[in-house]
Amino acid sequence: MKPIMPMSMTLLCLSCNAAYAIDYQVHSPDQQIAVTVSLNDNKLSYRIDKNNSIVLAHSTLGLSLSDRTFYQNFSQLSASNVTKISEDYQLFTGKQTQVNYQANERQFHLVNDKAQKLDITFRVSDDGVAFHYTALNDQKTENEPKTIKAEHTSFQLPSHSKAWLQPIAEAQTGWANTNPSYEEHYLMGIDVGNASPSPAGWVFPALFNTSKPTTDEQQQVWLAITEAGIKGYHHASRLEAQSPDGNYQIGEPQAPEVFTHQGLLTKGKLPLDTPWRVLALGSLEQVANSTLGTDLAEPTKAFATDFIKPGLATWSWGLLKDESITYPVQKQFIDHAADMRWQYALVDVNWDRNIGDEKLAQLVEYASSKQVGVFVWYNSSGDWNTTEYSPKSKLLTKTARQQAFSKLQKMGVKGVKIDFFAGDGQSMMAYYHEILKDAAEHQLLVNFHGTTLPRGLQRTYPNLLTSEAVKGFEMITFFQDSADKEASHSTMLPFTRNLFDPMDFTPTTFNAIPNIERKTTNAFQLALPVLFISGVQHIVETPQGMKNVPDFVKAFLQELPTQWDESRYVAGTPGKLAVFARHRGDTWYLAGINGENQVKELNLDLSFLPQQQAQMISSDDFLGFKQTHIIPSSKTRITLQGNDGFVIRLN
Repeated sequence: MKPIMPMSMTLLCLSCNAAYAIDYQVHSPDQQIAVTVSLNDNKLSYRIDKNNSIVLAHSTLGLSLSDRTFYQNFSQLSASNVTKISEDYQLFTGKQTQVNYQANERQFHLVNDKAQKLDITFRVSDDGVAFHYTALNDQKTENEPKTIKAEHTSFQLPSHSKAWLQPIAEAQTGWANTNPSYEEHYLMGIDVGNASPSPAGWVFPALFNTSKPTTDEQQQVWLAITEAGIKGYHHASRLEAQSPDGNYQIGEPQAPEVFTHQGLLTKGKLPLDTPWRVLALGSLEQVANSTLGTDLAEPTKAFATDFIKPGLATWSWGLLKDESITYPVQKQFIDHAADMRWQYALVDVNWDRNIGDEKLAQLVEYASSKQVGVFVWYNSSGDWNTTEYSPKSKLLTKTARQQAFSKLQKMGVKGVKIDFFAGDGQSMMAYYHEILKDAAEHQLLVNFHGTTLPRGLQRTYPNLLTSEAVKGFEMITFFQDSADKEASHSTMLPFTRNLFDPMDFTPTTFNAIPNIERKTTNAFQLALPVLFISGVQHIVETPQGMKNVPDFVKAFLQELPTQWDESRYVAGTPGKLAVFARHRGDTWYLAGINGENQVKELNLDLSFLPQQQAQMISSDDFLGFKQTHIIPSSKTRITLQGNDGFVIRLN
């Protein structure tokens, strides 16, 4: 018989049947989300419900270290009282600048059959759930480093759920052995349980709709799974390729995903923790507006931030490729940045060979006279791929980085784009941290390419303005298949890759792409730098191409911010439609794109905007623009052609 307990005890222990079944709960502040942690026959699991409907069924918890196991061998479970978490922090790049995170936290204390201890900390907020593990000190071996050999976390989706997932490419495949770099197309609306086409698994964030097909759209529950709070001794994770019956498991990086043959898996002395497992959940609007990916990241490291200035940039390589990295062409793109009132110009690959230090210093000085800052490209690589672009192997040690970054700082260079990383192993994650620390010391902004998902690292190191980790515009210039899928792929990204972390898609061209048939309208292209979040937004259109657009389009881009005070989901379906509103100061921007090649009549509720005249730019024809004026209302009607878009500016 279950003991009868006063109501005040139900938060501490919902049921206690001898040593065989123990359940504890913790709720979100609004009481709509409930997490139940259970110990039954020595096996530990958790379950997530929202408004009494199952989001995750009982899913496993556990951890295996090099000298101990916490999985299906637990002998004790106890729990702390629930404590309230309230944190305020600032983002230099993200959906909003000032963030308040509130959650209820509870620690679960476990003991295995060898009397070794593990804590699992759960935090439940109104927009989701997060948890992480900590293996506690053992006096006999506390000075000996431990390795996390396996994590036994699973996510048991209801069988009727649908998934929107990106496969992760196998390590040491692709051009010059540069995979994985999170640059695949998504599989959209697939049945849970479908295996990844890659044995390496699925990348984060992973998006699911857990509602039955008959559920009203307003009542549907979406779930986005990711991780955050990765420290230098952690490896990064993904979901395993196989998910029988919708049971997804945490996966590990593949063996080659390391820095010069160094560590693959998380390693350190006890107490040894894991990153946070983050599950944003609720309506699509709640998930799209969530900031959990940075809420659970490590707080900002203490360093001066006066040099951190988000902005837009010109970029010659996007359309003109290697041949454009010359002194005369880069000077033209600096002039282009000045004309567009943009903050930066990026000098890409092989500048050391084609331009050299002396002429680069002259370019930087010239750019400074035009109030334009310069980013320069570096190859991160050691021996983990066969890329030949340079400068290469100049950042592999702290001494080398200090020399390179000191030289750039003295020149007046504002930032670095660093490319071609090897994946998600522990030593590679440590490399990211060390680069960001050394760059901050020399007041350099950072853009990672050929890279992993940032996982909230932009909060920890705010000089990280953006990262690629997306099948972006450069792939459209190489492959017709990517151009064919641009519209649907782009409407996926605000709900997945760009959900929590800045993304350097390098958007927006209004003219022909050599050897590629473009499938999206110019209004679609104009919407992308509003829709996509990036601390430095590289616009690929050239100085010559910009001459072909109307003055009102040029003026729109000249005034466009990249740092947002607030963002709001307005309408959308992953892979089909994305409409978001953002504001900086008193100026609101609204952008929408149609991910399908069919006409859509949108009826948008814009009652949150000031009810005054706004400027709208939309398609006149495939390559044309028209400017009209509208007054936002609760029933704002907008027509989108196939693969089309629009923007609205209101101040």
